[in-house]
Order: sequence, then structure tokens, then C-alpha cells
Amino acid sequence: MFRSSLHLGAHAVAAIALAVRLPAATQEPASGLSFQGEVRPILEQRCFACHGATRQKAGLRLDQRAWARAGSKNGNRPVIVPGNSAESLLYQRLVAADEDERMPFGEEALAAEEIEILRRWLDEGAEWPEDGSTLRRHWSYVPPARPALPPVRDDAWPRNGVDRFVLARLEREGLAPSPEAPAETLIRRLYLDLVGLTPPVSEVDEFLADARPDAYERLVERLLASPHYGERQAQLWLDLARYADTNGYEKDERRSQWRYRDWVIDAYNRNLPFDRFTIEQLAGDLLPDATLEQRIATGFHRNTMVNKEGGVDAEEFRVAAVVDRTNTTASVWLGATLGCAQCHDHKYDPYAQEEYYQFFAFFNSTTDSGGSEDPQIEAPTPQQQAVMAELAPQIEALERELEARTPELESAFGAWERRRRAELAQWVALQPRSVESARGATLTVLDDGSVLASGSAPDMDHYVVSAEVGLPRVAGLRIEALSDPSLPSQGPGRTGHGNFVLNEVTLLVDGVAVPLGRARADFEQMDRPWPASGAVDGDPASGWAIVPQTGQSHQAVFALERALPAAHIEVRLAQDYGSRHTLGRFRVSVCAEAPPDAPPLPPALERLLVLGGTRGAPEQAQLEAHWRASAPELEAARARLAQLRARLPQPATCMVLAERAQPRATHVLQKGSFLSPGAAVEPAVPAVLGSLPPDAPRNRLGLAQWLVAPDNPLTARVLANRVWSQYFGAGLSSTPEDFGSQGDAPTHSELLDWLALELVSGGWDVKALHHLIVTSATYRQASRVTPELLERDPYNRVFARGPRFRLEAEAVRDVALSASGLLNPVLGGPSVFPPQPDGIWNLPYSDDRWTAQQGAERHRRALYTFWRRSAPYPLMTNFDAPSREFTCTRRARSNTPLQALNLLNDPAFVEAAAALARRMLAQAGAGDAERAAYGFRLCVARAPQPEEVRILLELLGAQRRRYQADPQAAAALVAGADPDLAAWTVVANVLLNLDETITKS
Repeated sequence: MFRSSLHLGAHAVAAIALAVRLPAATQEPASGLSFQGEVRPILEQRCFACHGATRQKAGLRLDQRAWARAGSKNGNRPVIVPGNSAESLLYQRLVAADEDERMPFGEEALAAEEIEILRRWLDEGAEWPEDGSTLRRHWSYVPPARPALPPVRDDAWPRNGVDRFVLARLEREGLAPSPEAPAETLIRRLYLDLVGLTPPVSEVDEFLADARPDAYERLVERLLASPHYGERQAQLWLDLARYADTNGYEKDERRSQWRYRDWVIDAYNRNLPFDRFTIEQLAGDLLPDATLEQRIATGFHRNTMVNKEGGVDAEEFRVAAVVDRTNTTASVWLGATLGCAQCHDHKYDPYAQEEYYQFFAFFNSTTDSGGSEDPQIEAPTPQQQAVMAELAPQIEALERELEARTPELESAFGAWERRRRAELAQWVALQPRSVESARGATLTVLDDGSVLASGSAPDMDHYVVSAEVGLPRVAGLRIEALSDPSLPSQGPGRTGHGNFVLNEVTLLVDGVAVPLGRARADFEQMDRPWPASGAVDGDPASGWAIVPQTGQSHQAVFALERALPAAHIEVRLAQDYGSRHTLGRFRVSVCAEAPPDAPPLPPALERLLVLGGTRGAPEQAQLEAHWRASAPELEAARARLAQLRARLPQPATCMVLAERAQPRATHVLQKGSFLSPGAAVEPAVPAVLGSLPPDAPRNRLGLAQWLVAPDNPLTARVLANRVWSQYFGAGLSSTPEDFGSQGDAPTHSELLDWLALELVSGGWDVKALHHLIVTSATYRQASRVTPELLERDPYNRVFARGPRFRLEAEAVRDVALSASGLLNPVLGGPSVFPPQPDGIWNLPYSDDRWTAQQGAERHRRALYTFWRRSAPYPLMTNFDAPSREFTCTRRARSNTPLQALNLLNDPAFVEAAAALARRMLAQAGAGDAERAAYGFRLCVARAPQPEEVRILLELLGAQRRRYQADPQAAAALVAGADPDLAAWTVVANVLLNLDETITKS
């Protein structure tokens, strides 16, 4: 029956929280209603779920003009009768007294104001755009036009254009603005909003005493110029950028990406125009002569997750990263739910699946994979760059000196070459009489005397080589670990990457064990380390290994403590590391004279040495370079060079974007699966939003330039809306991620357009936009809510009062550190590890552990706290921070018992409370009331009321009595604390837990 034709699903009810009390926003003249601004939002939010593109109950579809006027299949009466609401079944069903007849069926009725809008629209002719697709005329797809500042009756209240739009709406609603907030509230509000910290008491006093008419504006300018402004803005942007210090997925290994975070801070502090901010992050690498900083900026789209688990399909996760970049770009810059078109055409907005993959194509030609951090670049900080620039000329001069050719050096090289050739000639390779493997490997003696292992590859093994000696005595032993094409990674070991660990070498001469002394190798693995001496030190856990120089031959030389006559020798090679770290091919040699103290040459250089005068120029240069690296004649220059190089900073790396030389072909992925490529597509933007200019490059640079082009209908609106939400807790549109048909229309559409156009015409000056908002009378209102406002506008959507809402997770911690005096204000640098509860990182698939730092680093701003996606810092999680696996355009704002427990019991907050207590005792007057009032002001800026002081003093007295009776409890609360400090710590803990402390009001 027809009653179901206007039924609305329950999921849409929550989208109209304000609409049940206030009429839909409009800035249109009173002479007519705007279909796009007032009528369509009601239909979208209350009707389309059951009568839209996806579902048409009773055959009725209301999202397009022709279908809506055609009516339903279940009745003869027209649903819409232009000019006559009484005859329109749409209106009749909305006002029906019988709940079985009233629409939306089974849901909350439309508000009287909404019904009145629809009635007026019907009576005025039911105006509906003639465009065949009304979605293409949705408010956000139409480029903004600069509205005139509206006239207002109270012309004295507005301070700038923002206030005229707000006041015009208030006057239409029959409401008046709230009074200006007290000065203590305003300075705290500004500090929290612009730098994310509480104001020092001294600066509050200065502001209160400043009688200059521009005192407030001066404060705004000073805070906008503060380096902490960049930190505050970066905190908000990093949610959008899904910045984290780990790769995500199950392994969630650490990555080095903090230089991108610092780039964002610096960009805000430099007031980099938002168009440049956009272009450098999306395509900085594609700019002509891209600078280091512009390449670092592309870390925005390397913040995607990387899956390094075994057995994954690299292409699957490469595509997943490109999907994420596509969806993130659309959400952050366009407020578009473009991701809904990944598998099929968008159900509500005019985005076809083909258009999704055209947008996807912009990001599909980067060189990164889904399973590696590469490409990465060294990213020295500006301070490091300065040191490197200072040292570079000195280093280059010494390098030239070391490369110089003089007769003296030529003579010295010749002498070295003759000596080395003679030393090499004394080695005699043994021809093994027998070779044995203790664990069943097949050992084969080759023609050159070397031994090749094949067949079974045990985890551990012991080899025994027996041979006759053709020398009068033995003074040295050489073990050559030889590469071979039959071995994994060319060897010389049998493990997958070609390494081995030679734990012990034992020499028996005529059946008697002989001690081996000095050990040298041409290369030794240094990460543990694994030196050649480890093979003769008697410790079975040490040994000689060669990573990362696998796939090539190496040798170790061992000197006998004294030369011995020998007829028969036996060499035992113990390899007990495990995981097949055994030798795959090796050769044993002996010499009659004591081997030189210098490390042996790598086998590849020994071959060049043997060539003598037949060497070519490249081989000669290679051999000379090796000699120069150790020649005594150049020792002084090498020492000076080493000293200079030791002074060079060690830059962090940063993951960046890089473009392939040839673009990768892009296809529509059927059902979104990378395994099902369909039709090929070329890079393009959704048609509803226009197109790239004909001469624009069809790559990320062209896309970035299009996003910030003056005629783009969305980017400036989305940014202005986001900045507004920073100050008022919600945007003019409360769905910053969705400016489409299912999002909320702006409450003040003309204000949003005006702000967007101010931003563009001002050169995308973001600081100017912040300045405009915080200097408005709208922002400066008191946040106290009256019963009337609570009833008519509970969510402050018409801005008849100032903002009041809980701080974000980072600010909660920073306020505690700031008030307590612990805050370390240093900007930038690697992420830090403040105290957190034990066990948070004890995950079954990771042996990574959180080690809390000591000293000032533990008190850095929360912005710098190490961010692990699979186990974020607990405070962040408890106070609604995202995991940053994907972009987050707005955080939830919950109120849970865990938050109170976090603030009361977290060791970091107990530490802050103790520091605040010491600060009250040291910096305030001698009286308890003065100290309590000082601590109160450190937390909330204002002076406490007498009743508030009385309550704090009662608490102080009770805690003093408690700890005086139990001094051990005082020491347990704060190490070494006396009862008085412990009592004040409890008072400080209460102050840090006040709603007012963690709330911006």
C-alpha cells in the first residue's frame, strides 16, 4: 500500500539532529525558496533512503524531477501538484494524524519548520531544476559566487564579514548573540586554538592589564607568529595525512617518516599558501628542479601502509595503496566519497566507476610497491644541511689530496704491489685427502682444491678436512669462503641469502691441536659483530660471518702462535649457528712464513694482483684505490678526512613519491579487484567537477594544480569548512568528508562561499583565514548556554554562543605538561617515547618494545609521541584519536570512564600532578589559599571563586591528615615525597582532572 512509499530507514534519522528544531539553512531572499539549498536537503535526508537511486518503495523515486512528478505505481493521486500543497500527496502524508499514514513511516516526523518549507515550495510551484540530473546542480558542485554582506538590524555587533552572515541568520531565527566572553576565557581559548597550550599566568595578567583597544588583535598576531602555531595546525593535518611511525598491517614495523611531519609544521609556520601546500604534497617530485623539501612533502602519500608479511602479493598491496591515495585525495581536498565508486557507480553522487579509475590513474604510476618502504631519500634537517655545507669543501680538498698522483706515491704503490705478490705466492692450497660432514652434507673436492657442499643442507654442521703438507713447516692457515653459482644467492654460505657463520676453527698438526692466534679477514660482518677472531676465541657462540657482502668470495687468515714442522694436518670447521649458516664452498691453504699483520686482500683483488702488467686501466684504478685506503704515506690525510666525516650528521630517511619513466596502464577493476582488470582508462577528473585544462599534464602535478584552480567548486569550501570546525567543534557543514547528496548542507551556505572566496582571492593565505575567524565577534562570544538556546539550538549550529567542547587527545596531555611546567617546547625531531603503561606493545607477532625515555624528551608535546598503528599510545585511543591506518577528517568526541581513569592514574599524569604541586609550592605565596588559586589559574587561566578555593582547601586538609598518618603512602605516591607534597599532588591531580581543564570554553 502507498503508506510505504514515503517510508525512511532508521539510519537517516541521526543525520537531522538540528533539522528537527531549526529550519534548513538559507541565505536566499524572503521572496522565494532555494530548491538546492533548502528543499533538496530535506528530501535527501528524509526521503531518498527509500525513494532514491537505490530503492524505490511503492515505485516512487524522488531524487529526479521527472520521476518525482510521475508519482508512484500504487495510486492515482499525484504526489506533487505544483502550486497546490493541499492536493499533493507528499504534503498530505507528512501531516497525516494517523501514524499508519504519516511519512516517514515508522520514524520520527519531520519538524514543523521542515514541513513548512516543503509546503511553501509546493505552493510556490514546486520549482525544480530542469537539468536532467539534479545531482549535477547539487550545491557543492556549483562554483561559489561571492555573496553580498547581508544587512543586519544590530549594525554595531559585527566586527567583520563573518559576523554579518551569522547575525543575519540569528535575527531571522529571533535570536541574539551572547555577550563577549571574559578576558581570561578569551586568552585561554586563543591559546588552545592557535598553539594548543594553556597561557602562562604572567601572560594572562598582562592581557588583563592591557587597556589598549587592539590588545586582543595583538595577542592574535603574536600567537599566529608563534612556532607552536605550526605544531597545532600540523596535529590536525596529520590525521588527514594518516601520518604514523609504523607500516601498519600485522608486522607493523617501524619506519622513518618524521621529516614529513616536521615539513608540515614548518609549512604552517612559513604560512605556505595552501595551493603550494597542496601541490608540493601531491606532486612535489614533479616540479622543475624539485628541492629536498618539496620531495619530503610527497611523504603525504607515502603515509600509506606497507605490508611486509611473508607470502603477500605485492601487486595487491600496491593497488591497495593507490586506492587509499585516491580516496584520501578525494576526501581531504574535495569532501567527496569517491571511494564509493571503486566497485560500482556511486549510489547517490554523480561519480561513475569509470571516473573513479580515471582519478585512480593519477596515482598509478609511482615506483613504490605495497611491500617496501622504497623509494626513500636521505632527508637532513636544515641544521644538518648547514653543517654538511660547511664541511663539504674541506672534505673535497682532502679527497683530492688522497687521489693525487705523485712520483713518491707511485713508487710506494709499486713496492706494496711487489710485497703483496710475494706474500700471496707463499700460500699453498691443500689437496684434501679426505673431507667429512658430521650431518650428512655431500662434500666434493674440486680440481682447484676447493670443497663444494651439496645435497642435504643441515641447520648446523662440522666439517673435517685432512691433507698432507708439502711445506717444511706451517706458520699460517687460510680459509677461503668461495662464491659459487650452485649456492643460494651465489653463496658462499648455504643459507637463503648466502651467509654463513664459522664458529670455531681447530687445527691439528700431526694429530696434536695447535693454538691459533692472530686472525684477520678481508671483510667481517659488523652488526653483532661477527669478526674472524670470533672463530678462534673458544666461544662457540661467536664466529666469522659476512653479511651484507654475500654473493662474493672472502677469506680469513689465522697465524699460528709459532711455526711448526708438519707432515699431516687436519682442519675442523664448527658451524653451529643454525638455520643452514654453513659453508657452501671453501678452500684451505697454509704457508711456511708468518702471515702479515695486515688484513688479507679480497680474493677479487688478489686476482688483479696476479695479473700484473696485463691489468687494464679500470683494474689498475681499483687496486690503487684499495692501496690508498691503507697506505702509511697517506695516513695523516686519511685521519683528517675521518675526523671531518665523523662530524657529518647522520640524516634520517624519508619515504617519498617518485614517478615511473613510463606511465603504468590503468584499467577499471571489476568489483574493485586487482585480479579483474577491465577497460583501460586515462587520467581524468569526475565530469561533474569540470576537467583539466587542455595543456595541463595528465599526472599528479596536473591534478594538484586543478584541485587549487580558482574555478574548482570544492577545494576552497572544504578547507574553509575544516578551518571553521577547528574553532567551533563542527563545520558549517557537519560532514566535512561528504559534500555530496548524503552529507549535511551547510547551515550558512553564503558564509561558507564567502570564506572560500576570501581564501582564494587572498592567495590561499591560511593564516589570514584563521585571523578572520578568531577576530570575529562570533568567535568571541561567551559559551554559556541558556535554557532557550539549549532547547532551540542544542548543538550551536546557528552560533548564538561561543564554542565549548573537550580538547583533543594531544591537547589533553599538552595542557597537563604545560600547567605543570614540565613541557619541553623543542620543535621537531624524531618521535619520542614518553611513559606508558607496561605491556601495551607485548604483541604475539612482534618483539618490538616500548622503552620510555628519560629526561626532557619524555615531556615533549604529544604531537611527537611515537605513533604505532596497531597499538597507539593509550591516551590517544582513550580520547578518540584515530589509528591513522586511513585518513580521518573528523574525530569522534566521546565521554567514557576510561578517560577519567586515564587522567587519574596514568603515570604520566601522576608525574605531571607532582610537578604542578611543586610549582604551586615554589612559585605562589606562602598561604595555602594563594597556592591553590595559583594552581587553579595554571590549569584554567581564570581565578577561582571563593567556593572553589574552599573545596580545594578541604581536600588539601584531608589529604594532609591522611599522609601524615601514613608517610609510606606519601612516598609511594611520589618518590621521596613528604606528606605535604603528597597532599598537594592530590590537589594538583584534581585540578588536572577538572572538566574545565580539558575543555575549551
